[in-house]
Amino acid sequence: QVQLVESGGGLVQPGGSLRLSCTASGFTLDYYIIGWFRQAPGLEREGVSCINSGDGSTYAAADSVKGRFTISRDNAKNTVYLQMNSLKPEDTAVYYCAAGRPPFVAVQSMCVAPLGAWDYWGQGTQVTVSS
Repeated sequence: QVQLVESGGGLVQPGGSLRLSCTASGFTLDYYIIGWFRQAPGLEREGVSCINSGDGSTYAAADSVKGRFTISRDNAKNTVYLQMNSLKPEDTAVYYCAAGRPPFVAVQSMCVAPLGAWDYWGQGTQVTVSS
């Protein structure tokens, strides 16, 4: 069964940190681009950051997270991480990971592609930044 499972969300104070995990089962992440997305109440789902699990290239889709969020992968664990530092209340959202395997598409292009371009989605994990 193909599945993506996110974990690591929770409640954190402004300025704090969280590390989200996205673990795949039923397929190998090595050949996929993995993206982190988030959706705040009343807003559309937006791309945050993406990584090509094969060559490790990354792209930050959201200017607001540059310098604060870092995406990485551990192919041995079939897991992609999103390290989130200096969290702000506006980072509050449900965070999703997705996997896509487009031919001949660079990570920066895939990261801003329509949501329907992604093959698999996780169920999401809630991140709440509040004092």
